[in-house]
Amino acid sequence: MEYLSIKQTSEKWGISVRRIQILCSSDRIPGAQKVGYSWIIPANAQKPADARIKSGKYLKDKKNESNNII
Repeated sequence: MEYLSIKQTSEKWGISVRRIQILCSSDRIPGAQKVGYSWIIPANAQKPADARIKSGKYLKDKKNESNNII
């Protein structure tokens, strides 16, 4: 099986090296393995969907909750 470094994967997927490190450490990339201090990612791995909140709805709900506490 062929593996890519985080740098190579970031160029392939168009996202930052740090974001790929976070995806690897949270087991979002199947087959990614840690070798020493580095991650290796299978060459045929698919880019996971972005599960971060984009709408801002969560932040608005948090602000409303903090206002209700007073």
